[in-house]
Amino acid sequence: MNHSLALLMVALGLFMISALVSLCLPKLEALAIRLSGCLTALAGVVAIVAIWPVLIHTQVVNAQWAGPFAQFAHLTVRLDALAAFMVLVISLLATISAIYSIGYLEHYRGRGAWALGFFMNIFIASMIALVIVDNAFYFIVLFEAMSLSSYFLVIGEQDESSVSAGFLYFLIAHAGSVLIMLSFFLMYRGSGSLDFASFRQFHPGALQASIIFLLAFFGFGAKAGMLPLHGWLPRAHPAAPSHASAMMSGVMVKIGIFGIIKVGVDLLGAEQAWWGVVVLAFGAVSSVLGVLYALAEHDIKRLLAYHTVENIGIILMGVGAGMIGIATHHPLLALIGLLGALYHLINHAVFKGLLFLGAGAVIEQVHTKDMEKMGGLAKRMPHTALAFLIGCMAIAALPPLNGFVSEWFTYQSLFSLTLHHHMWLQLAGAIAIILLAITGALAAMCFVKVYGVSFCGRAKSEAAENAHEEALSMRIAMGLLALLCVVLGLGAWKIAPVLTSIAAQLAHSSATTISAGSLAVMPGSHALTALNAPLLFVLLLALPLLPLIIAGVLRQGRLGFRRRGDPWACGYGYEQEMAISAKSFAQPLRVFFSGLYQLRKTLDLSPLLHRGLSGAERGAAFVEPGFDNYLVMPVVRATQRLSRVVQWIQFGDFRAYCLYVVVALLVLLFAVML
Repeated sequence: MNHSLALLMVALGLFMISALVSLCLPKLEALAIRLSGCLTALAGVVAIVAIWPVLIHTQVVNAQWAGPFAQFAHLTVRLDALAAFMVLVISLLATISAIYSIGYLEHYRGRGAWALGFFMNIFIASMIALVIVDNAFYFIVLFEAMSLSSYFLVIGEQDESSVSAGFLYFLIAHAGSVLIMLSFFLMYRGSGSLDFASFRQFHPGALQASIIFLLAFFGFGAKAGMLPLHGWLPRAHPAAPSHASAMMSGVMVKIGIFGIIKVGVDLLGAEQAWWGVVVLAFGAVSSVLGVLYALAEHDIKRLLAYHTVENIGIILMGVGAGMIGIATHHPLLALIGLLGALYHLINHAVFKGLLFLGAGAVIEQVHTKDMEKMGGLAKRMPHTALAFLIGCMAIAALPPLNGFVSEWFTYQSLFSLTLHHHMWLQLAGAIAIILLAITGALAAMCFVKVYGVSFCGRAKSEAAENAHEEALSMRIAMGLLALLCVVLGLGAWKIAPVLTSIAAQLAHSSATTISAGSLAVMPGSHALTALNAPLLFVLLLALPLLPLIIAGVLRQGRLGFRRRGDPWACGYGYEQEMAISAKSFAQPLRVFFSGLYQLRKTLDLSPLLHRGLSGAERGAAFVEPGFDNYLVMPVVRATQRLSRVVQWIQFGDFRAYCLYVVVALLVLLFAVML
């Protein structure tokens, strides 16, 4: 067995040991929390070390075992560059979430902290195994293990809201699984094997390939949380504990993206350009509506969940552009599109993980998810506030942080698409650029609201007034993710070539069209597309500093600008209710985009699922008595009639029994004589 693959098996073993430790120590939860957290973090580090050579050198490692179902499915593993990248993303966030959980799960002692540790490790291990397995049967088994373990994390609070959210998630996840199984079945029927290697050699006709792609796209799209299959996401992610929310929103939804790339690009080869247009269109709509719906939210975790819909849309836009480039034989478009998608995939995992962990720290202090009851937390939780601010800047795509770099690559792919020789593809690229620009502007506005309302101003509740920093392990975890936001932004000139090699392996092309050097990244023409993130950082620092220096020199003896006391209230006495709130901040947009907010009810499929479930219950209530009335009850009534006859015969009179004996003897006598 290859060294990288053997080490990855060790990491999976450590995750399972960590799960068993949590399971076996329900009476010693404090010990279970610490042991499980340390073992999970160690397993994550081992997994990162294991895949590093494969990721850097874009190797492909294959292995096969008979497995328990060798008669129809071999246990086949393929560790290629894409799988190694996904293992990196999963393990990175798992390691940091495990560090966070050591302090965070203290709040869950006596409320099933040991169970959360068990299901979290099963969840992580199943995701890692899923992305490296190369057989459809085992893929589906691991997909189900991931869905079920995450379902138990969603219902971890065991209240009515979390159970309802978990049930909705369960339904949509398994509806998606059915579509994925159908797409795999069609490829199995054509190739004669469940191995993905056979699927790669299978070349279906255009219609059959399109059906396979659409089934997989909507099946994996449900797991990714794209519109209109997103209804479970803003309910399930906020219901889970915050470190589980970080893993679900930062990593699990990316399994949906991985599946779309796996089937659409790796197995089917992205043969038709309209597939990419479909992915691009769903991505553009998801990005705009996701951020619009986030702006209207007051629940901080629900708001972050809607931003996951937005960022999944941005990733899908890059995937769509890349698929169009592959189908139309434009290698630069294919590489930049997939580069933007992969870069934003890891960036979103980092800054969304940071924001969920920060939200978890805040919620544990103020005991509410409502931003209207927060405020003034920057003074009381300065470390959390700084880390959360970096996360807000990153998700708003402000340079030089990581969100800006990946969105810049996505813009570059869309600009390249507008230069395509087909007019309808040019139009698709232009529309996508406009929608991405709107998304960016609204995201910046949304996180000005989040940070301003939650961390700035005065405390809006007694709990916020008395808030303080959380445990050291939680602050370390948030600090690591904040640092990664900076590193992934400033280090783009080192990171982009690695991700480009992954994109080149997927597109079966050369990565030479994208180069890096002198701290700059150059996709295509250096004159048009060069990006130097460190230089941007220096310029951004100089932009506010220069006016401040000039003002400081020219101010001379004038009074300072800072004023203390109540804000000016137009001559009226200031009251706390006059302060800006999350509702008032978003009110103009709610009026302006009222039609799109109304559309949310139409696009949300969860009411349809509930109505369908209610209809099934009514149908069952109608059908079930039918079995009783026409099958069971006739037998019961016949038995009762027979019992009454027997009861009439046997009513307890001794003389009657003697008469029965005499009659029976006479009947037998006559029978013998005849």
